[in-house]
Amino acid sequence: MIRAVALDIGETLVRDDRYWGAWADWLGVPCHTLSALVGAVVALGRDNADALRLLRPGIDVDAEYRAREAAGRGERLDAGDLYDDVVPALAALRDAGVRVVVAGNQTRKAGALLRNLALPADVIATSGEWGCAKPSPEFFAQVTEAAGALPGETLYVGDHPVNDVYPAAAHGLLTAHLRRGPWGHFWADDPEVRAAADYSVRSLAELVGIVTTSG
Repeated sequence: MIRAVALDIGETLVRDDRYWGAWADWLGVPCHTLSALVGAVVALGRDNADALRLLRPGIDVDAEYRAREAAGRGERLDAGDLYDDVVPALAALRDAGVRVVVAGNQTRKAGALLRNLALPADVIATSGEWGCAKPSPEFFAQVTEAAGALPGETLYVGDHPVNDVYPAAAHGLLTAHLRRGPWGHFWADDPEVRAAADYSVRSLAELVGIVTTSG
């Protein structure tokens, strides 16, 4: 029986358009250029921040992030960045008696911005706040603690096989691969991803049906 559902953030709950668009503006390049580079480095198994390093070799990403914040051009997030199914799906999960956890690789500021949106979730946390990031086992140990349920009673939902499906499954969690965003679509029909994920979904609305038939 599924007692808790934990969800990734980027391209699961939140579109990444604004995030990468702001970086493109800051570095003075077209959004399409940066988006294409992000997709390329991730498909090669590299960190998405490597796209910034290709545009500006030697860049200190953390220092540049702080410079953006100091210039008033830092991270922003509002309800318009959410996918349309997020609030209804999370509310329906809670109505079904499931604990809802939001946890992904994001900054401390992103965590605060998400909590300001008053999402129907029991816990909202980011890697920046926890001090550990996916795909580390420590991150998924934190997810399990936040879920308040056994790993086998917790479903982790995300779009990225390497950061979401594989490490969550290795920690004993149930997994759902979401066909959303560039990486969700890129790996949606990959046989290894299909085999590793307990569920494959196209919308968060499908989660309620999964939960109610799980036990």
